[in-house]
Amino acid sequence: MKKNIQTGDKKPSLLRRFLAYYAPHKKLLIADMAASLLISAIGMIYPMVTNRMLNDLIPNQKIRLVILCGLGVLILYLIRYALRYFVQYYGHIIGVRMQAHMRRDMFRHLEKLPYSYYDGQETGKIMSRMTNDLMNVSELAHHGPENLLISGVMIVASFLYLWTLEPYLTLIIFACVPFLVVVSAVCRKRMNEAFTERRQSVASINASLESSISGIRVTKAFTNADKEQEKFEESNHLFVNASKKAYRAMATFFSSTSFITDVFNVIILIAGGFFLYRDRISFGDYSTFIVSVNLFISPVTSLIQFMEQYQDGVTGFRRFLEVVDAEPETDKPDAVELRNVRGEIAFRNVSFRYDESKGILRNLSLTIRPGETVALVGPSGGGKTTLCHLLPRFYPLTDGSVTIDGMDINDVTLESLRRHIGIVQQDVFLFNGTIRENILYGKLDATEEEVILAAKRANIHDYVMSLEQGYDTPIGERGVRLSGGQKQRLSIARFFLKDPAILILDEATSALDNTTEILIQQALDELCRGRTTLVVAHRLSTINNADSIVVIDHGEIVERGSHEELMEKEGMYSRLYQLQFRD
Repeated sequence: MKKNIQTGDKKPSLLRRFLAYYAPHKKLLIADMAASLLISAIGMIYPMVTNRMLNDLIPNQKIRLVILCGLGVLILYLIRYALRYFVQYYGHIIGVRMQAHMRRDMFRHLEKLPYSYYDGQETGKIMSRMTNDLMNVSELAHHGPENLLISGVMIVASFLYLWTLEPYLTLIIFACVPFLVVVSAVCRKRMNEAFTERRQSVASINASLESSISGIRVTKAFTNADKEQEKFEESNHLFVNASKKAYRAMATFFSSTSFITDVFNVIILIAGGFFLYRDRISFGDYSTFIVSVNLFISPVTSLIQFMEQYQDGVTGFRRFLEVVDAEPETDKPDAVELRNVRGEIAFRNVSFRYDESKGILRNLSLTIRPGETVALVGPSGGGKTTLCHLLPRFYPLTDGSVTIDGMDINDVTLESLRRHIGIVQQDVFLFNGTIRENILYGKLDATEEEVILAAKRANIHDYVMSLEQGYDTPIGERGVRLSGGQKQRLSIARFFLKDPAILILDEATSALDNTTEILIQQALDELCRGRTTLVVAHRLSTINNADSIVVIDHGEIVERGSHEELMEKEGMYSRLYQLQFRD
């Protein structure tokens, strides 16, 4: 059984984990439940007053008491009005706060999950769990205790009151309850399965939307709107079919249970009339019985209707737990801070595979001296980027070890490890905000002078100052208002602020034109100065000045040396170089 992330104990039951989210709102919940209890109690006053009027006050012409009783009931109903307002408002507040708490827990856990988790997840589906699913959980958190308490109290109270009027007639009516329970149990399982499938289809739609909207510019460039429409319709069709199945199960559930509740009224009509005919019950008691039995049928109906909300909420909470129960990245209990990094890196007999398929890296060993620039080259899929991803522990090793300054990376904290490593990639990700905010991502507490200096060193300050709003210029989602070179220079400015001891350049200039590449290369040369640098490159013209070039093919190092040494060997590097510059 999995262990609890926080405590290391066995995970409690689904119910206990759900109830734990009520703990911070215990006082408000108690007040909400007390108000619900009073609402139920006031609901029982009306049939009692009705019975008194029909059997005593009206036959004995006590008009003054009739009026006083009516006014008393009106006052109680005004109190119930205030109580219902309290329950509706503060009950929903409890649900919203619990939803915010769960969303906070989920987001915090998502930030701790490893790269491998996101390799198999779609962004839209994760968003669906955080929004739609938790909204349903919020509704269950509010209406669940309220409905169960009010309905439970009303059912018990109405049973006891009806028993005082006519025990046998009460038993006849309540004999229908087992049939209702059986039908609910049978239909509930089908509803649960159907609504779970429907939830998954909604997540698929969200994933399809997220992908299509994010890639809208590519879609327009290739005029493939029809293809995107086709892909969306596939998800939409799955949703329609899943909804049909879910609502068919729900229709069966509600129609069947409603039929049984309708039978209650038939039983009252026939059995009550028979008891009245045999003088076992007075006309006043019979009339009160008809009024009171609705106090029983109404909460039963409420519980039946609550089942749909219950299924949605439980399904949503289970999907929430699937995320928060996913294994996060963790440090060893005795992990230490990585400090004063010189930058010596050693890969010793490293092997790695993403899954059970063939390995990406096989028994690879490589040592890099502090301040050395090492270029990794070779055919695509050879393992160059994978090797770089192992250094900051984005993925766990299958075998072997990786050390920095002699310390195994598994023995240091992830935060301190990644604090000393900077990764400049071809696909730059910028956040929707201003230029300043994106540069500050490298060091959140940096001063204005540090931000400007970083921009100057990245060769982007002059461009920023040419803008009307300068560093306060919004860049749009993913930096859509910037060119590829501007985005790359902005990301480099972040690393000047971060000031890592180790730098990884993963195809950092491969998507740029020659003029822009020169500007970027100047900034990168400045950034690499004095740092241990790993360069992954396909454009071999950018790595001629590397201290060492390592050729990786099929997860193994096949050559290593300077540019001149490898050209003299006339091996794989020489062939790759000549192939690129054969013209």
